[in-house]
Parts: sequence; structure tokens; C-alpha cells
Amino acid sequence: EDMDNNTPASGGFKGGLGSLFGGGTPEYSNTELAGVPLTGMSPLSPYLNVDPRYLLQDTDEFILPTGANKTRGRFELAFFTIGGCCITGTAFGTLNGLRMGLTETRGMPWSKPRNVQILNMVTRHGASWANTLGSVALLYSVFGVAIEKARGAEDDLNTVAAGTLTGMLFKSTAGLKGATRGGLIGLAMSGLYALYNNWDHLKGTSPSHY
Repeated sequence: EDMDNNTPASGGFKGGLGSLFGGGTPEYSNTELAGVPLTGMSPLSPYLNVDPRYLLQDTDEFILPTGANKTRGRFELAFFTIGGCCITGTAFGTLNGLRMGLTETRGMPWSKPRNVQILNMVTRHGASWANTLGSVALLYSVFGVAIEKARGAEDDLNTVAAGTLTGMLFKSTAGLKGATRGGLIGLAMSGLYALYNNWDHLKGTSPSHY
């Protein structure tokens, strides 16, 4: 009987403490909670009270300006193209200059004059190749952006046209034959580049010949 009498008292004591520290929280049984409808929240995670479907996104989430594409345009890629060509030209010219310097000074002993001569060859060839490839990349980027703006479309035709015009203008100082030769070289290189970009598409649509 003492135990029965203490049970309500303990419950009252808990309720008093609950009201003292911010109010008691009502307790519900599992049966009562099972009847509460959870509209739009199925399947529900047992650990997080969040629908897992809202955590899984199939599409890419990017913040883009209005009307902008997810791919970079020619103007954005122009800086990367010019910088990459300059770096590539510098590296190639440096290696070529080192090779030529070692070849031309083969009969000289290792001394300060030989080192200076090799260094001059490396510097001259590195700067020359960087200037050449950088100029080609600049012309190609300018022609590509101009053709894209004029046509209002971005496709492989812009790439081929920009490559052809770049070769013609770059070799225009050599006369008509030089400009024609440069245009053909630019056409061939830009055509190969366009073919490389569309190789997977052509491989998937065209029949295989083995």
C-alpha cells in the first residue's frame, strides 16, 4: 500500500519539476503516434525526421545568370586557350633550345661561355615559340568569338571557320600562296579537332565497319 500511495506522489513530483523547468512535455504511446498521418513524407528516415527524397538530387545544382549556359563559351575559353598555348610554346621552345644549344656547343668544354650560349639559345627559342603559339591562339579566339556573335550559334562550323581564317591571316605575310597554305593547314587542324570532339557521337550513330 505504501508503494501504491507513493506512485501518484512521484508522478506529481515529476509534473511539478516539469512545470518548474519550462513545462512538462506530454507523453504519447507508440500506438497514438502510429495514427498520425505523415503526408508526403514517405519513405521516412528512422534517424532523421526528413524525407530522403529531398536529400537526393538527380540534376546538377548550379547558380547561373539568367539565360546563361552550363558550358563555357568561346570568350571564357579564350583566356585558357591563349595561356595554355603560351605555356606549351615556352616548354617546347625551351626543350628545343636546350637540344640545339647542346648540339652546337658539343666541342666546347663545360665552362662559363658554353653555359651562357646554351642559356641564350634556351631563352630565345622559348620566347619565340611562346610568341608564335600565343599569337595563333589569340587570332583563333578572336575569330571564334566574332563568328559566334555574327552567326548567333555555337557549333563546329565556327571552329573550322576560325581555324581556316587564323591560318590564312597568320601566313598572309608570305603572299597569296603562303596564305592559301596556312588556310589549308588551319582547315585541316580545326577539322581534325572538330572530328575528335564528335568522335563519340559519330561512333554511336554511324554503322561500324570491321
